[in-house]
Amino acid sequence: MPKAWSAKDERQYEHVKESELDQGRDADRAEEIAARTVNKERRKEGRTKEQKSSSDE
Repeated sequence: MPKAWSAKDERQYEHVKESELDQGRDADRAEEIAARTVNKERRKEGRTKEQKSSSDE
């Protein structure tokens, strides 16, 4: 678990990963989807550092 993730984030990660595995995704893809989902929620809640994307220029 990344240091910035809370216990809630870890639970969400495990839940999403298990759901993806149940849908037939391979383990690597399920982990990627779960991590992206958690990070997306953290970004929406303002719990991440803002990073300038190439589309912001």
